[in-house]
Amino acid sequence: MKLSVIVPFYNMAKDGKLKYCMDSLIHQTMIGDMEILAIDDCSQDNTYGLLQEYEREYPGLVRALQTPENRKQGGARNLGLCMAQGEWIGFMDGDDWAAETMYEKLLRRAMETGADMVGCDLHETCEHSMKIGKIINANTMDQTGVLGKEQYRKLMLNPCSMVIKIYRKDVIDHYHLRFPEGIFYEDNCAGPVWMLHFKHFEKVEEPLYYYYQDGVSTTHCISEAKCRDRMKAGELLVEQCRAYGFYEPYLKELEFAFAKLYYVNTLFTYVIGVPHAKLRFLEELRRGMLRTFPDFRKNAYFLREYDREQKKLVNLHMKSSLVFLLYYRALTGYRRLRGMLRDIGKK
Repeated sequence: MKLSVIVPFYNMAKDGKLKYCMDSLIHQTMIGDMEILAIDDCSQDNTYGLLQEYEREYPGLVRALQTPENRKQGGARNLGLCMAQGEWIGFMDGDDWAAETMYEKLLRRAMETGADMVGCDLHETCEHSMKIGKIINANTMDQTGVLGKEQYRKLMLNPCSMVIKIYRKDVIDHYHLRFPEGIFYEDNCAGPVWMLHFKHFEKVEEPLYYYYQDGVSTTHCISEAKCRDRMKAGELLVEQCRAYGFYEPYLKELEFAFAKLYYVNTLFTYVIGVPHAKLRFLEELRRGMLRTFPDFRKNAYFLREYDREQKKLVNLHMKSSLVFLLYYRALTGYRRLRGMLRDIGKK
């Protein structure tokens, strides 16, 4: 078998999300040489029942599986990796879908070039349709080809999503590559680590994957627990880079990737998205960053990536969590008041 596509689902029975995803897979132009591993991650609705219906209707194409307990996407994907029979592995999120030629085109590029990893671009959309949405150009062409240290540096900094790629399974098996389980943002850890194990990366410059954004996805529902998952993903990234021997060769890239994932993104999403931000959490975040990479603010990638105001807020937080929180509240309060006065002035 040429390809296994692994798709975790959790509480996807309503609103037609599961059906739209699965229908895009069963209508792939290469279905004669692929399998769909549809994995219910202990849903509380009829997700597993619907997947079993697909398995009955499409025997040999769809395999309905179920995790023994809720393991988040990483755990469900790991179950799929244990069961997959394809020479290549693809991943899809349960609320997304694919153009019908996506996997045929990715595999064709792999066969033409000898690559062991192939990706594409994607659409971002808020409606269930095959219309072209907002196009997101993913990996850049200077990250492709037979990979050397310069490409690996760029891939560490910008691995892009794992769901828009296919991977040779023998590489996955050789290095026993797996996902963190029980947390969100698992691919933020796995993505960079996986990329460093492959030798030849190619890209189809077409948006073939539909990334659905409805305002209630993982990336839009902010909580302290999810912020902690992001921090855990950052810690695991460093841990795995040490284990695989990538820590020293890509230290500056890892320092920046950790600072962005563990610290900066968490800091700003937390104070923006979580009501009643807790000083205790902000102090834990600050100490964790300083403990892992105390000089991250001198990192050339960090200095280039963030603007003056962002760096000012980071510097404040590094000095004092309390000062940062008071300043941030005053700043947002002032901007809210200024906006209200501006709206009044327009009336």
